[in-house]
Amino acid sequence: MKFSTLAATILSSVATFTNAEGVTSLTAENYASLTDGKMVFIKFFAPWCGHCKNMAPDWEKLAADWDGSEVGLIAEVDCTSEDKGDLCEENGVTGFPTIKYGDPLALEDYEGGREYEELAVFAKENLKPFCSPSNLDLCDEEEKATIAKLQGMSVEELDEAIDAVDKELEEAEEQAEESIEKLQEEYEKIMHELEEKIKSAKKKYNYGTMKSIYMQKEKADGAKEEL
Repeated sequence: MKFSTLAATILSSVATFTNAEGVTSLTAENYASLTDGKMVFIKFFAPWCGHCKNMAPDWEKLAADWDGSEVGLIAEVDCTSEDKGDLCEENGVTGFPTIKYGDPLALEDYEGGREYEELAVFAKENLKPFCSPSNLDLCDEEEKATIAKLQGMSVEELDEAIDAVDKELEEAEEQAEESIEKLQEEYEKIMHELEEKIKSAKKKYNYGTMKSIYMQKEKADGAKEEL
């Protein structure tokens, strides 16, 4: 599912929006200001999604735990809302709910459990101040040098570098898919061979007749013992 690009319509005077359950709702307009300098944990959802509804209470409880935090933000993005802008598309959201975390400018996929306890542990371990262009005091010299080098690159150079990494990642995914396909073919071959061996063995030894006679004799022996 691909999300079309829509202009954000939220009033410019509104700096933030929190839904009825107390979870910060991110939009194209407030994303940068609300996530600046923080590690984030974001749920991308659709109101009609059953799984989204099921995990809503736990997500709301987690958001309450982090309310007012200066280092971490628990939030959500409604991918059916016009206010979302390109947030869902740019972050590769194709299903719901999709949960991502980390640097708000380079989100990573969350693949852990979706119960409150699991979410809470993950948030505690990962929503911490981190080295970034906006937090250079948390960087070591090597990290500062890397950031300085990247900041010195032009938009065109950065775009080219990002494309190169994306290409490498795509190739890795394609290789993995090819390997999985080969394993699937091998699995199907093994299962087919197994089925043929089972059929052959049953036919060779008259397995069905053998079991039928066995059951008859066992039943007859049981009846004799009762006499």
